Amino acid sequence: MTATDPVLTALAQGWYALSSLYGRIETHIERALQARHGLSVREYSLLNTLSRQHDGEGGHLQMKQVADAVVLSQSATTRLVTRLEDRGLLSRYLCPTDRRGIYTNVSEAGFRLLAEARPTHDAALREALDEAAKNPELAPLVEAVESLHVPA
Repeated sequence: MTATDPVLTALAQGWYALSSLYGRIETHIERALQARHGLSVREYSLLNTLSRQHDGEGGHLQMKQVADAVVLSQSATTRLVTRLEDRGLLSRYLCPTDRRGIYTNVSEAGFRLLAEARPTHDAALREALDEAAKNPELAPLVEAVESLHVPA
């Protein structure tokens, strides 16, 4: 296959459209969260991911699992956790069964901020999708996103 292969060109166009949709959504949500709650998209995503932890088998995520869930490197995730911990939104503790493992819990202040920010996040997401749907190149991708029913 060459660089001018129609299949590769179509794949590249699809990827650029998907990347454009993602960028538009992330930027819109970022502005809304920053303006109203002083949170970045990554911070919100981390708090949201950690808020779903539970007691019991497999209930708490190790830092690598958290990094995978928020799509960041382990070092970037650690820095993000530290920033949120410094703000009193998270706390860390050693795994009781494996002293090498570090777990992170959302604090009460973190849960409150997440609850306040969730409607802002969801409204900004809806706004960004509605705006993107007006673009004929992005409309099919918006439809695909809206048709997903991912279990929580």
